[in-house]
Amino acid sequence: MEDRKSVFWKIRRKGTRRKKRLAVFLCLCIFGEIFISGDMAFLYAEKLSEQQPEPGFSLYAKSAVLMDAESGRVLYEKNGYEHMPNASTTKIMTCILALEEGNFEDEVKVSSYAASMPQVHLGMAEDDSFRLKDLLYSLMLESHNDSAVAIAEHIGGSVEGFAKKMNQKAEELGCKDTYFITPNGLDGQDENGVHGTTAEDLAKIMSYCIQNETFLEITRTQSHSFSNLAGTKSYSCNNHNAFLQMMEGALSGKTGFTGNAGYCYIGALRRGSRTFVVALLACGWPNNKTYKWSDTRALMEYGLKNYQIEDVYEAEGEMEPISVAQAQPGNGRLYQDVSVPVEVPAGEIQILKRPDEKVRKIYEIPKALQAPIAKGQQVGKIIYYLGERQIAEVPVRAKRPVEELKPSWYKNFLLQLFFMGKKLYLSEEVSF
Repeated sequence: MEDRKSVFWKIRRKGTRRKKRLAVFLCLCIFGEIFISGDMAFLYAEKLSEQQPEPGFSLYAKSAVLMDAESGRVLYEKNGYEHMPNASTTKIMTCILALEEGNFEDEVKVSSYAASMPQVHLGMAEDDSFRLKDLLYSLMLESHNDSAVAIAEHIGGSVEGFAKKMNQKAEELGCKDTYFITPNGLDGQDENGVHGTTAEDLAKIMSYCIQNETFLEITRTQSHSFSNLAGTKSYSCNNHNAFLQMMEGALSGKTGFTGNAGYCYIGALRRGSRTFVVALLACGWPNNKTYKWSDTRALMEYGLKNYQIEDVYEAEGEMEPISVAQAQPGNGRLYQDVSVPVEVPAGEIQILKRPDEKVRKIYEIPKALQAPIAKGQQVGKIIYYLGERQIAEVPVRAKRPVEELKPSWYKNFLLQLFFMGKKLYLSEEVSF
């Protein structure tokens, strides 16, 4: 049996070991806190700032995007980068190309191919003629497939020629995964791919379209009546975009449906200085025609609630002058370091953001410059980022000119020194 003294020392040693373990644990915690408070903490905070708040809703659409129309930034997405058929939402591209490359009063002749398009169609006949303006209303208000083909053949020479223009325009707008074959959105496939787009790309196209006032005028018109140029047939078109009456500030929109694509929708809303675009693909099939309206409302309300316009510009204080090589000395001294003071012009950077999102700045300012430098010349820049997205670039400019040091300056200096007895100052540092 162990005596009391032995038991005492065993207990003491165990307590000592526990204390050591506790001390090591506390050190690790402190070290971890210090480490996290540096770069890791910044990265962690930045990652958190990019996360979207819980939306508080579920969507019927298989693919959806809410976009800031001004910046093209995706504010919310659900499978928003997946290539899918998009049905008659294609017609927004057909319309904007016709507006940019055609004339309202153009005469559009109808081919047998255009006249053969399935429902929904205007019912035009081969060799009919219409004004381009009237066919654009037919295209966007009633979504007539034959009008789309007639417009495409008029603008592009053929459907294939027009499709080429559509894809070129999509590329210009920054679309990443869009391929158009038909001008009306009817399902199509060829050796290069399947007709379709992504919700993100479709939102980009719509963001561009709503900058055109004539596009907005057409898509917001409630009804339009017209006749063929021969005056033998009369037509009336009515707007079926229910979103225009659903929410204050509704700008424009276009519905779409095929059996393959399901119900699709692209719409835009403007409240004050905020403009949102919603793109929905595969948002239900018959008999779920109204799903697109509830999804559109949910996404628009989400944007209105969570995102506000904010000026994120930060005025810069006194900035360090930048050293200038091969610079003509100031005050006539032969040897000196020359530097140029710099400044950042005042301004503002208005962006749409959530209150919890953080903006960071990256300074791209060289340590040294080469003369000559003009007053107001940009010598650097400050780049603003929201998450990983660049949102603005602010120039850093020289406050004064700096002339290049040339042999003629040495000549003048020596002449002045010889004739005027000018003193030579050596190695004095001067801020220019």
